[in-house]
Amino acid sequence: MPNADEARVASPNGLRKLISVALKEPVLSILVVVLAVVQSIRPQPWLALPRLVDWPTVMTLAGLLMLTKAIELSGLLMWLAHRVVHHVRSERALACLLIGLAAGLSMLVTNDVALFVVVPLVLSLHALTPLPVKRLTIFLALAVNAGSILTPLGNPQNLFLWQVGAISFGRFVAALAPLCATLMAMLYVMAAFAFKAKPLDLSRDADAIPVDRAYASVAAVLFASFVLLADSHHAGIGLIGVAGGFLWWRRDAVLKIDWALLLIFVLMFIVLRSVAALPAVHETVAHLHLQTPLRAYVAGAILSQGISNVPAAIMLAEFTKDWRALAFGVSVGGFGLAIGSLANLIAVRLAKQRGVWLSFHLASIPFWFVAGILGAWLLQHL
Repeated sequence: MPNADEARVASPNGLRKLISVALKEPVLSILVVVLAVVQSIRPQPWLALPRLVDWPTVMTLAGLLMLTKAIELSGLLMWLAHRVVHHVRSERALACLLIGLAAGLSMLVTNDVALFVVVPLVLSLHALTPLPVKRLTIFLALAVNAGSILTPLGNPQNLFLWQVGAISFGRFVAALAPLCATLMAMLYVMAAFAFKAKPLDLSRDADAIPVDRAYASVAAVLFASFVLLADSHHAGIGLIGVAGGFLWWRRDAVLKIDWALLLIFVLMFIVLRSVAALPAVHETVAHLHLQTPLRAYVAGAILSQGISNVPAAIMLAEFTKDWRALAFGVSVGGFGLAIGSLANLIAVRLAKQRGVWLSFHLASIPFWFVAGILGAWLLQHL
């Protein structure tokens, strides 16, 4: 057994490690604490908690994480980005191109993954020519939130609403296209004023990006197949095929995904559905009469500012079945405060720019306000 001196040394080290983990994964830590509080208020059997999880949504997210990781590891996205970006001539053109690239990628590989591609690209380009990195990062965060609105693959809340609504891929895209197009148009208008038309000096080309063609080709084929299976509500079969295939051939596509994100998503279902089941919460939200589309929309846009748009979608889905109104609301809710979308936090963290928090909110809060008005009009008239 350890003596008293050893115990005194071990205890602070253990506490420091615990604090370090909590700081690295604050969302996960908060969810664990909230779960403990909810369990103390209204205890449920621990073995019954997994029934609160929407497993088809989690399996869809897991499969997409593996596939996007494979595409990322193949080098294809970075190769394409570098090839495209060296055909521009001005700061404004580069900004518009990066906004389009970020939005386009977010429609296919989720908004978070798009940021992990585009923000590092901005930082590497900054080493070649001076760029307004802080401003570009803010616009890229807005771009992935706006672009990811279009498809069920764009972000976790869309994945959830797609599965819960039991609707086809095409119907989801058609329903969200007007909002996505409107917000992207707003973003490009802002970019026209925020970035100058001065020429760029990109004479020093970046290092060549090697592409593993076999890896990229297989990942692309599996990606399309998995989406078709998820669309037909067979995400579990698709996940077994994707995970099994990569574990046998290229296990890094499975081992290197963001497992913490999956755990956070599982805990969000458990915690928020447990909170929604509390009598006080249920009565409060029930009195909001979320059966009407506009009320569900406003609730999603506002609640996202406090608990982020993914938890807001999960919670409000307990009180309304209008998936389109919820999708509109939590999509708009991704703007405003940084907590509105995890993508905002990722972008700010990747950029590592001083003063970026204030600058971000000076742009995102007005954007959220205008987007909220336009989104409400589109919801009621289209």
